[in-house]
Amino acid sequence: MRVVKEAEERRNEILDAADELFGQKGFDGTSTNDILEKVGIARGTLYYHFKSKEDIMDALIERYNVRILGAAQEIAVDKSIPVIERVIRAVMALNISGGSSKEIMDHIHKPQNALMHQKIQKVIINGLPPILTGIIREGIEQGMFSTPFPYECMEMVVIYANTVFDDDMVTMTNEERGSRMLAFVCNVERLLGAESGSLMETMQMFGRGDGSSDE
Repeated sequence: MRVVKEAEERRNEILDAADELFGQKGFDGTSTNDILEKVGIARGTLYYHFKSKEDIMDALIERYNVRILGAAQEIAVDKSIPVIERVIRAVMALNISGGSSKEIMDHIHKPQNALMHQKIQKVIINGLPPILTGIIREGIEQGMFSTPFPYECMEMVVIYANTVFDDDMVTMTNEERGSRMLAFVCNVERLLGAESGSLMETMQMFGRGDGSSDE
């Protein structure tokens, strides 16, 4: 008996299978036949939902984006969290330097997922600054920060953090990472016109800013 599934359920099955196969064999090493066999569907069913393997990749990226940026956005709008702590938690949620999406980022950082990694980096660089900018504007209103360029400051912060603290881009010892983190936090304070040590103190609450790691 033929099993007919709802379109959204079938679409997610295809994405789940592709995600697993891309992780095992890489994007280039996975064929549409591999995906068809894993899901157990006809080629026409696959093309009903996705035009190509690249289309599947883009849908996977979008699914990751919703989860990753959604975590940062949830923190950003939580007014019960102090402004400075919210900035740090929002960055950490994307696992730029650790956070709740670690399992996602570990998967993306596999060598065979380089294309996925590159595309998600682009989304983070474009999607995170607006989220952080809202928090910075609150800080400006409360007198914690003083900058005429809140968005541009956050763009600089995200690009630097997303590059230098990405192990695929820059290889560092724990000592080097600790030194860069200290310099990073110090310069972010200057960028934002924050009181010296204010960000550093909050970073240390999370075991950062003193060379400690997540391990």
